This record gives sequence, structure tokens and C-alpha cells, in this order.
Amino acid sequence: MPDTGTTASATGAHQRLRRSLGFRDLVVYGLLFIAPMAPVGVFGTLDAKSHGAVALVYVVATAAMAFTAFSYAQMVRVVPRAGSVFAYARAGLGNGAGFVAGWMAMLDYVLIPAVAYLFSGIAMNALVPGVSRWVWTALAVVVTTLLNLWGVRAAARVGFLVLALEIVVLLVFVVSAVVVLARDGAQRGVLSPLTGDGTQGAFALSAVIGAVSVAVLSYLGFDAIAAFAEEVTGGSEKVARALLFCLALAGVLFVAQTYLVALLEPVTSARLARDPGAQGAAFYDTVDSAVGAWLHDLVAASKAVGAAFAALAGQAAAGRLLFAMGRDRRLPRALSRTDGGVPRVALLCAAAVTLIAAGWAARRDDGLDKLVSVVDIGALSAFTLLHASVLGYFVVRRRRWSWWRHVLVPLLGAAITVAVVVEAAGVAQVVGAVWLVTGLLVLVGQRGWRDVPGG
Repeated sequence: MPDTGTTASATGAHQRLRRSLGFRDLVVYGLLFIAPMAPVGVFGTLDAKSHGAVALVYVVATAAMAFTAFSYAQMVRVVPRAGSVFAYARAGLGNGAGFVAGWMAMLDYVLIPAVAYLFSGIAMNALVPGVSRWVWTALAVVVTTLLNLWGVRAAARVGFLVLALEIVVLLVFVVSAVVVLARDGAQRGVLSPLTGDGTQGAFALSAVIGAVSVAVLSYLGFDAIAAFAEEVTGGSEKVARALLFCLALAGVLFVAQTYLVALLEPVTSARLARDPGAQGAAFYDTVDSAVGAWLHDLVAASKAVGAAFAALAGQAAAGRLLFAMGRDRRLPRALSRTDGGVPRVALLCAAAVTLIAAGWAARRDDGLDKLVSVVDIGALSAFTLLHASVLGYFVVRRRRWSWWRHVLVPLLGAAITVAVVVEAAGVAQVVGAVWLVTGLLVLVGQRGWRDVPGG
């Protein structure tokens, strides 16, 4: 039987979420958070790192992240609760580990929306230079927060329209790229996106693996689907299927677009490697030169709107995490209050933190780099504890397990996430360590407080 926890049975009417989401809604939230054209910003970096085998990088990255998706699917079936990895680690490893998992995931869920809001502000400022980027950033926060406060179902409906727009733009790019390739031919070999362009020597698996450590960050956000486990109709099996489907679909979209743009790329991977300053705009520059400025502007506008709604999905997931931790008294209990099935207090707190972080970064020239360098550590640390939770729940606690589903997959998944953490920037590792130590101190303080009579 699924472990819903003792807290769930004791929750009152003001601590319950409304069940209104279907399979499509879950996929919409997952794809919105990931963003269908997520590789746009990192294409140049991956092309340079992988020696031109950028499409292969995403094939490997999709396979690598599949281990994490599979572990999520295992746990959501038996612990169908809001809070995602917080609830899973609590069930599989104990209350202390659950708090640490939730605490590390909080760093990801709160700061990734801030990055997305800032990216939206920067993109809109490029399209409308007369309005400061921090104004656009704040406007995006306000609009998406109001949608989240309206309700998860309403936000999903609006999100579906935005996602459909992003998919249309992606299809326009694909069709335009195919037309150009049929008319003018490819700038690189047809198999080069899978084998490398040869300008940095022979194919090197180590170069591809090094690029994968960056590419997996494009997938962060699909796990947000699990945060809505208490709001889905039809049972947790639907959440598990949505997780796996969302990752597979994102992988197909990522491989297809990077394959096509690599064929159109007039600059070699060796030249990109020598010019790091050109890597960030490599996707846009290729589209501009191969197809035209009109598609460049269309993609930029789509990314601006899409980023804001990626933040909407992230903010919604962050609100559910804060709600779950408040309900289990790991954070202030006021966060667990709902109004009409919507965790408005938790959502407003998440919005306030992301607004402060995004507003601070929007006023700095290096703000985006500072935020991006730290957001990934929280997610990867939480993923590692997720895999440990599968082992703890099925092997140690229940002692009814499958050697490949509950042992091999989580061990391989944990090895991948730990390897990516090791490859992360030094600043990100320091911030992650400081955040972890802070969480441990909070945990120790909570235990001490609960030992006091009446506490």
C-alpha cells in the first residue's frame, strides 16, 4: 500500500490540496519548467566542449537523466504526496534525511524561477530597450504569481497555450532549417552532430561526457511534476507516467534541434572553443545567418515568454515543497495553510524570495552568471538523496525489491548526479556546502526545540 504518512491523515480542511490535474496538465508543467528550446543558451558551449558532437551529448544526457526519472516514478507510486523528494527521503531514509533533501531542493526550486524570470527580463529588454530589464523581471513575477494564486488548474490552462506557442516556434525553426539544408546543403557532415566535426581531433568520448555534465542541467525541472502528486486525478501512476513521458519528449526535442542547428553552424567547434565569448549567442547567430533575422527575433521572443512561464511552473513546485515542509512542521506551519485548495501563503513566500533574488541579479551585470552558478547544486543533491531513498524504502524498509529497479538504477543514478556535482563550478560547490551546513544547523535547532517541554 502507498505510504501516505501519518501527517496526511491528520491534515485538516485548510491543509489539503485540490485534485484537479490530468496527465496533460502534468506534462505541461514539466515541459514548461524545462522549456522545449532549453538548449538555445548552451548550444555553443556544448558544441565546443563535445568537439561538435552536440546531438550525441543530448542522447547521452537523456539516458543519464532517465535513471533519475525512473527513481522518481518508483517513489511517487508508493509515496504520492506533495513535497516530492522531501516526502520520498522522509519515507525511505527518515525524518532528518527528508528535511535535508527538502532543504537542498528548496535551493533549486526557489532560485531556478529567479533565473528564468531574469532571463525573461533580459530578453524583453533586448526587444524593448526603453524599459529596464528589472521592470520586465518584476512584471513577469507579478503576472505568473497571480496565475498561480488563481489555482493550479487555471495556471495549467494558460501554461498550455504558452507551451503550444513554444512548440509552434520550434516547429517553425525545424521546417526552416530543413528547407535551408535541402536548398543550400549542410555546413558540416551529416553525421558530425553525432560523431564530431573533426576540427579538434578524432572523436573523444571524454569530451562528450564532459559536455554531458553541462547538458543535464537543461533537464532540471521535469521533476517538478512529482510535486503535484496530491493534486492529480486518477492516482499516482499517472504522475509516474507523466515524469517518464516528459523526459523522453524533452530528449527528442533537444536532440532534434541541436542536430539541425549543428548542421547549419558555419563556425567550427574548434573556433568556438577558442572564443568563449561567442558560445552564448552561437544558436542565435546560426539561425540569423542561415535563415534570417526574422526567425532570430521569433525565437528570442518565444524564449522571453517561455522563460516567464518556466518560472511559473517552478514557483508552483516551490510552493508545494514549502507547503509540504510546513505541514510536517519542518518549516513554519503557516506555510501549510490552503485557501480553496491553493497553498497561497507558500506561493507568496516563494514569489517574494524569487523576486528579491531576481531583482538583485537584474541590477548587476554579472547577476545572471551568479545565479546560474548555484541553482544546480540543490537539484543534483536532492536527486542523489532521491536515489538513496529508493534503496532505503524498498531494500532496507520493505525488504521486497527488484535488483535492477531498486538497486542498480538508483546506484547508477546517484553515481551520475554525484559526478555532475564534482564537475560543477567551485562557487556553486561552496554555496551548496554553506546551504547544506545551514540546513543541518536548522535541523539540530528543531530537534533541540522539540525536546523542550511544550515545544
